[in-house]
Amino acid sequence: MNVSPTSLTTRRQWLAGAASAGAAAALASSATARTEPKPRRQLLLLFLSGGASQFETWDPKPGAKTGGPFRSIPTSIPGTHIGELLPHTAKILHRLTVVRSVQSNIADHFQGHYALQSGRIAPGYPVLGSAVAKLLEQPDDVLPGYISIRRNGPKAYTDIGDAGFLGAKYDGVKVYDNLPPENLVRPASISPGHASAADRARRAADERFRQGRDARPIAANEATFSQAEALMRHREIFELAQEPASMHDRYGRHEFGQHCLLARRLLEAGVNCVRVTHFDWDAHQDNFYWHQIRCAEFDRTFVTLLDDLEQRGMLDHTLVVVTGEMGRTPQINNLGGRDHWGRAWSMAMAGCGVQQGLVYGSTNDLGTEVAEDPVTHGDLFHTYLQALGIDSHGNYLIDGQTNPIADPDATPVKALLS
Repeated sequence: MNVSPTSLTTRRQWLAGAASAGAAAALASSATARTEPKPRRQLLLLFLSGGASQFETWDPKPGAKTGGPFRSIPTSIPGTHIGELLPHTAKILHRLTVVRSVQSNIADHFQGHYALQSGRIAPGYPVLGSAVAKLLEQPDDVLPGYISIRRNGPKAYTDIGDAGFLGAKYDGVKVYDNLPPENLVRPASISPGHASAADRARRAADERFRQGRDARPIAANEATFSQAEALMRHREIFELAQEPASMHDRYGRHEFGQHCLLARRLLEAGVNCVRVTHFDWDAHQDNFYWHQIRCAEFDRTFVTLLDDLEQRGMLDHTLVVVTGEMGRTPQINNLGGRDHWGRAWSMAMAGCGVQQGLVYGSTNDLGTEVAEDPVTHGDLFHTYLQALGIDSHGNYLIDGQTNPIADPDATPVKALLS
């Protein structure tokens, strides 16, 4: 085929133009990739209320007089075993960080709940969910920053703490039994016009009350109204019927499974921190029977939750923390139970900001004391914040005064961080 010089020049010009356009598009795509914001980091706290036994979960001692009747089983980390009551978790242990050397020295439910969620002993500090709601807050946030999911009618110690000096805006919004908070639907007898007029009257009354008075009660009231309005506009988050039956089955149709499914929906909607409380780990009697039941619920649901978060691309920016307020005694009492123990116990993490496939610290052969690398509740609080990209050595500025975000006497455990 003959090709004229004119057509050859035209083709060369076209190819050069196409190459330039392609390069420009690639540069534009690269620039977009560089400027596209990363997803905000989020926290999911799975709180094993009552205190799970480390012997029956993360740190078994088979054959020891303190070990109990259950075996240990191999995991996906070569040479590492956990309790046989967590067979599904054992298969994905390479995705977790397990700390076997928690040393809170707290054996009280009320104090333990507060300390393990605030990193402090002194009262009045915000718990982890409230701190994260504040420290990860963005100007365009609509939904509450911290939502706590639990069953109705638990023991009082499950609600220790919350926002402390941060104020009511950062208190955890309580969701009971997967039901939306009450009164999210305006009664049919109240028209939009009447509702708007009532809201204007409320705001005007608030403004008058502020003059010459303490504004904090009004701010708390406004925060409650704002959160309620946001949830009214996004009530569909709570409609678990939108999830396919197969998803309900995967999570488990028990209380904890359905609570975790709702937690995923809340995180997906943009809530900064969600806490799910799993109850009834306080086994002062029939410890081994109770742990069979509790672990059976937790084990499959926990793995399903991690899989679901990963498949949705959420695990890369979600820190998942599994802890309770204490561990349980090495000694088995005369009722076949284990009592409260804060001197040496275990917890676990997964997701963003933490190492994978790491088992940190150890206890002695009987599990009575920490043998290596003790970690305090204050250290854990620092570590959680650092994993979320928050400078835990920073300060809150409240009414012109500074207050350390985390206990200055504690430190992040750098070995746990990725």
